[in-house]
Amino acid sequence: MMELKPGGTKGGEGLFLVGLVLSVGGLWFLFDSIRVVNGMQGVISGALYRIGNHGGGAPGMVGQTTSMGVILVPLFLGIVALFFDAKRTWAWLLMWVGVAVLVVEVVSRFRIEYAMKGSHALLILGLVGAGVGLMLKSYRTSSK
Repeated sequence: MMELKPGGTKGGEGLFLVGLVLSVGGLWFLFDSIRVVNGMQGVISGALYRIGNHGGGAPGMVGQTTSMGVILVPLFLGIVALFFDAKRTWAWLLMWVGVAVLVVEVVSRFRIEYAMKGSHALLILGLVGAGVGLMLKSYRTSSK
């Protein structure tokens, strides 16, 4: 069986290391320019929040529904069932489904905002692309 080793020739490790540094640097800059916000913290939704009710829901809740409490029902019923009889598999399943629904609901309300110029985005994509390309190139055997 062939062992995967950077380059398989002299200098493959260095090429891999340079590619890794470029990729990590590009990803660092990418994640450094990302801001994750929820609900009413965004610039546009914050302005609409001050104006009033737009998009349904309670006053001031932009595009939000008022039925969020419904997602807690499976979790509540699962906890009740577990305290009644913890040996029931369906009670554990219902409780974990309730937890999963709650996590998905919370995460789905996050918004990712990129605060960067287009030139910075191209530079970041170039760094990551060049790094990945060099790392892959380091695994190619030389025909010399």
